[in-house]
Parts: sequence; structure tokens; C-alpha cells
Amino acid sequence: MISASLYITVCSAKNRMRKRLARLREPRYLLGAVVGGLYFYLSFFARGRSRQAAARRGRPPAAAAATAAIAASGPAVVGAALLVLATVAWVLPFDSGLLEFSDAETDLLFPAPVTRRQLLLHRLLRSQVGILFGSAIVALAWPAAGWARLRMSVAMWLLFVAMRVYFTAVGLARNRAQASLAARAAAAVPFAACLAATLAVGIAIARTFAASPLGGIADLADRILAVATHGIPAIALWPTTTLARPFFAGSPAQFGAAMAAALAVCGALVAWMLASDGAFQDAASRLAARRAQKAGGARAAAVRARATGLSLALTGPTELALFWKNGVQTLRLTGITAIRIGVAAIAVCVAVSSMVMNTMHLRGGAAVACAVAMAVAAFTAVLGPQVVRTDLRTDLLHLELLKTWPVRPATVVRGEMAWPAAMLTIVGWIAVGCAAAFSPAAFPRTPALTRAAMATAAALLMPGLVFAQYLVQNAAALAFPAWVPLGNQRPRGVDAMGQRIIMLGGALLSVVVLFIPGALVGAAIWFGFQAWLGALVAIPASLLCTVVVLLEVLAATEMLGPLYERLDLLAVERTE
Repeated sequence: MISASLYITVCSAKNRMRKRLARLREPRYLLGAVVGGLYFYLSFFARGRSRQAAARRGRPPAAAAATAAIAASGPAVVGAALLVLATVAWVLPFDSGLLEFSDAETDLLFPAPVTRRQLLLHRLLRSQVGILFGSAIVALAWPAAGWARLRMSVAMWLLFVAMRVYFTAVGLARNRAQASLAARAAAAVPFAACLAATLAVGIAIARTFAASPLGGIADLADRILAVATHGIPAIALWPTTTLARPFFAGSPAQFGAAMAAALAVCGALVAWMLASDGAFQDAASRLAARRAQKAGGARAAAVRARATGLSLALTGPTELALFWKNGVQTLRLTGITAIRIGVAAIAVCVAVSSMVMNTMHLRGGAAVACAVAMAVAAFTAVLGPQVVRTDLRTDLLHLELLKTWPVRPATVVRGEMAWPAAMLTIVGWIAVGCAAAFSPAAFPRTPALTRAAMATAAALLMPGLVFAQYLVQNAAALAFPAWVPLGNQRPRGVDAMGQRIIMLGGALLSVVVLFIPGALVGAAIWFGFQAWLGALVAIPASLLCTVVVLLEVLAATEMLGPLYERLDLLAVERTE
């Protein structure tokens, strides 16, 4: 079976490469391949040459000391993070993808005279192509060269394999827990062991925090290292620190010894996965049914609609109906209870973190929290519309149904983009609020009035940024439907990545153009009233800028109406 799996893997990779090369005859893929190739060269190889030149010049003693400190405490820190992830995997439904058989594999391999363990090993071998590619990309992006890059690639490959095997074993154990009482007890043993290990390590780390105030990130790493090398926490962290140790090995001899121990841990995980093969059939059947429901789309009558408690009024603007439709779709996918719990958890975490950091005088931690919140707000405003696609980029797959509605085209465009834009705006507001709460630690020399004015201005600019991006994304979907992945389509390859880079660059440039009139109005307010209002002038300037941008968005949706009417059904690609 191993030789057959290798043959199938090699042939599949060869045919996939042929298909990718054949589609370069289309200009969109050829242009995307050129841009993607340039991105890879500039991101990895050109930067690698500059790093090699810097390495030849030598590193200062301070950098060498920092590297030695990271190598000493790195395995303990990464091991603790992996232990938390391993415990969370029992609660959250992580999917490794190892049990997702294709239709051809289901039809040909399931009836074949092979055991379930052989099928698991077959899927593990099939996954090596993607894992090797991912580890190579991580190694190319690593700020080093030569031996360090090779070490990173091999260590990352082993970690990816271990994580995939572990998540698969957890999924199989979770399926066994739905069987008899004895199977439930057997499945609960690894979860109990994982939870006990996490509690032991967490209690030990909490005791070190209670002994004395935390001095910073370096002090945190030293304390985790002390916990990971003594007593029961050292035993609990041994499997995860063993997987992390190859990343920080110095010499080839140390790396070989660390890899041998990590391979032993990975082998134990593989043995645990193969021992749980009794739940393989149920797990594979459940994933196959889920994949069939996704492929069937609206025709899948077996999809169960969860009640959201939200009803649509019989009268009102048509945009509200589309807003309600997309909102209910999102809530049914995630669950309204989960969203409420998530919002409450975020609020509680922010309040508790603020109180703890102020009590323990953890200015460094509060500054990091402020930076993280600012990064989340920036990601929401710039890349959020690329990720949340509950708009025309999803519903164009049902264009034949949309065309039958007696609704103005501009109304359809506005209604489709209303829900995701509003949702991301709220997420951005929460992130800005968190950043404002932790800003005294990050910007201690900035007056409180200035910080409040800047936070308010950022919150006022958030709707303009998000709605402008959704306008550009939906306009691109109507004007160039072949360039925009629709629905759950995720084209892969260098050419597809180049297409996404081109579309992202075009979208950001279009947003900049949309913001020019609003920015001019805001600049006029700033220069006209800054002398009287001071930092508070940022609030009316940002407000007027956002109002101008939203008016532009409203007018542009009317201009997109004829584009929507001329869109042909055959212009929308149903598959990759």
C-alpha cells in the first residue's frame, strides 16, 4: 500500500503541475504568474542575499547574547504554547484535513482490500506534498541562510506532521466518545492527561508570577524556562518541548539528537492515531457528507437551519432584506450564541487584563496589548474585506436567481455589502476601544486628550475605510468576475497568488482615490481650526472625511447598476 500511495501522490502532483502550466495560456493566469514570481523573488531570494551579506559582516556581542538567550528559553516557551494548543484542540473543532477523502478516493479505495490503518497512512503520505511546500516557504522567509534555513525547514516539516497527526487523532477520539461507555472512557484518558498537564504547568507559572512582579518579556521567558526544567511541569512539557527543540539547536550534532527525540514523539502520535482507527469510518463518512453539502449548495436539502431569533419585517427598504439575509447566514454558520459569548469574553478579558496590568504595574504587557489591538484594527480596515466575503462575491454564484428579483441593481449592490461592512466596522471599533484602553502604557508621554481624540478619529474613519473597500471589491466582482474567486473557491499556485496581489493592489489604490476628496475636506478643517481646537480638530476632520467617502460610496453603487444588468450568466465561473 505504501508504494501505491507514493505512486498516486507522484502522479497527482505531476498532473496538478501540468494543469497549472496549461492554464498559463490564459492572460489572467500568465500575468498572475509573472507578478507572483516577482513577489517570491523580492520577498525571499533578494532579501536572502542582503541577510547573507549582513551575516558575513558579523553580529555585535549584544545580538549574539540575545540569540543565546532565545536558544536557551525558546523550547520551553514554544513547548508551553504547543501544550495550550493541544488542550484547546479537544474543545474547539480543529480539522486536520487528513480524513477528507476525495470522491475518487472514496469510490476506489474504500471498497479496496485495504485496512483502515493503511488508508490513514495513505492520507498521511498524500499530505506530505503540501507540508513540504509549507515548510519550504517558512524556511525561505526565515531571516537566515545556509544551515539555519535548512534546520528551520526540517524542524517545521516535523512540527507540521505532528500537528496534523495529533489533530486527526483528537478527531478520531472525539468520534469514539460518541460510542459505548468503554469507548468514551478510553477517549477521555488522553484529554484528561492533556488537561492535567496544562493545569500543572499553568499553576507553576502562576506561582512564579505571584512571587514577584514581572519585569518584561525576557523575565517571562526565564520563568517559563525555570518551570519547564523542574518537577512535574518538566515532565508535562517534555513532549512539546521535544518537538520545539530542533528549532533552537545550534550545531548539527545537537540538531540530530533533537530530531531523533522529536521523531520519537511524532512516532508515538502516529501510533496513537492508528490505534484510534475504530472511529475512522464514522469520521470519514461525516466529513464526506459535509463536503457533499458544501458542493450541493442550495440543492443540499439536508442542511439544517438553526434558529437565530431574528425575524424580517414585512415592510421596509430592500437593502434591509439583503442585510438580514447575509446576517442570518453568518449567524447560522457561527451561531449567535457563540458570537454573544465571544463579545462578552472579549469585554471581560479587556477589563481583567487592564485591572491586572495596572495592579502589577505591567507597563510592558499593556503596551504589547495596545500594539496588538492596533494591529487588529489595521487588519480589519485593510484586509478584513478580503477575508469576510458574505457579499456579491458569494451570491454571484446564484446570479440566475438574483436576476429574477424585481429589485433595482444598485439596491442589490448596497444590500449585499451592507452586512459584512457593518460587522467589520463593529469589530474595528472594538479593537480601537481596546487600543485606547491600553494606550496610557504604550504612549505615556502623550496627553490623555490627544489619545482620546486620535482614538475617536480612528473610530470615525473605520466605516469609510471598510465601506470603500467593499465597494471596490464588489465592483471588481461585477467588472472582472473571472479575476475574483467566488464563493468558497480558493485557487492555488503562484499564478493565483499573483492575481490576488494584483487585485489587492488595485483595490487599495482605488480606496486611496476614493479618499482623496474626503482627505482634502478633512485637511481643510485641520488647517483651519487646529489653532483653536488643538488635537480635538481630528474628530470633525475625520467625521467630514468619512461622510464624504460614504456619499461617494452611495453614488458609486448607483453607477454599478448598469454593470450588474450587463453581467452575463456565463461570465461567472462555477469552479476553479
